[in-house]
Amino acid sequence: MNRKQFIKDTGMAAVSLSVLPAARLFHPQENKVKMAIIGTGLRGQNHLELLLRRNDVDLVAICDISDRMLASAREMITKSGKKMPLVFTGDNWAWKKMLDTKGIDAVIIATPWEWHQPMILGCLEAGIKYVGSEVILGITLQDHWEVVKAAEKNKAHVMMLENVCYRRDVMAVLNMARQGLFGELVHLQGGYQHDLREVKFNDGIHPYGHGVEFGEKGFSEAKWRTEHSVHRNGDLYPTHGIGPIAQYININRGNRFVSLNSFASKTRGLHNYIVDNGGEQHPNAKVKFKLGDVVTTHINCANGETILLQHDTSLPRPYSLGFRVQGTEGLWMDVNKGIYIQGKSAKPHQWDDAQKWLDEYDHPLWKRWSRETEGAGHGGMDFFVIHAFVESVKRNEPTPLDVYDAATWSAITPLSEQSIELGNETLEFPDFTGGQWMYRKPVFALNDDH
Repeated sequence: MNRKQFIKDTGMAAVSLSVLPAARLFHPQENKVKMAIIGTGLRGQNHLELLLRRNDVDLVAICDISDRMLASAREMITKSGKKMPLVFTGDNWAWKKMLDTKGIDAVIIATPWEWHQPMILGCLEAGIKYVGSEVILGITLQDHWEVVKAAEKNKAHVMMLENVCYRRDVMAVLNMARQGLFGELVHLQGGYQHDLREVKFNDGIHPYGHGVEFGEKGFSEAKWRTEHSVHRNGDLYPTHGIGPIAQYININRGNRFVSLNSFASKTRGLHNYIVDNGGEQHPNAKVKFKLGDVVTTHINCANGETILLQHDTSLPRPYSLGFRVQGTEGLWMDVNKGIYIQGKSAKPHQWDDAQKWLDEYDHPLWKRWSRETEGAGHGGMDFFVIHAFVESVKRNEPTPLDVYDAATWSAITPLSEQSIELGNETLEFPDFTGGQWMYRKPVFALNDDH
């Protein structure tokens, strides 16, 4: 099968998946998914908890290098009453031994960013047809191409577990956009605007570690995340913002990103936080951080829309993803919790409280599965990514968010780094679909199935 045919068949199968009747869900005795997890840290445990809830999943193997995290995972499994899976640990390559386990249908990867690409490739080379990876897909642009080519070669499915695509308000706005309430979409904004200073210097016990590396191996995010702020300057985490935006304007399915440029502000936030809390003599006060405090990325699209993304994790601020969806008839902004629809809002030139609109246009997925989302991470969003992934494996169908989505969204990071390094140069955005974006049809969340 050549590359063009693979992409075409993937798109057609995904369309068929999107219209399958709900009656096909949950037949665990007929089709249990044999699942493995690489990474049982705090994020991996979020996924583990959801998998243990399901009666259509057999957890056959787990892998981590942290005894502490594995102990927590084992405790969760024991409490669930489920059979204890095979456990792999010992060194950074224990996951390769895990992949030799027979009968694995799918793998979920919840490890530090730099491990995602080699682990995905390892899974595909081992013959595993379904891989669900935490964001992001890879570090370099070449990483992204290698994953796409490997998925095509092995006729496999790689789904980025980007949960914000399933956030309740985000999906209600998607429902509104598809019904034309905003008119033709013109401009969109989003980002990752989240004060991570404490996260970047927290070893789980004390406010600071010693040097840049913190905490027990595999436990604190500071152990691996902070290094990226030291050595890289770009939009390091674009997918929370761009994932939903891509659904609104059908990226890779009738539309695509054409070009990108990025700007980075000066770097002050992380250094000041260290000095303010640890003093000028603290070892970390000597660290030179490369990441600009606010990174702004502009993207042009084939159908004429513009996108603005912002990465802002080093300064004091309340959490917000900064969504703005604006069309010829109105717009939604999440920061002010407002919606304005021309001719339909209560008063001209005045915001409506968004909630009444969000309630009215609540997405069918949330209406159907809201009970099952109770207790799931991130306000219930985590339920949907796991549910979609597992259901795709059960049906032997493409995942609703596919390898082309994963590559396109996370490629923003290396492209933004390159643009900033070149003096904010505008760069051509690669087309991972090889031109097939013109023919592929939207499939994400088209009904109340998954």
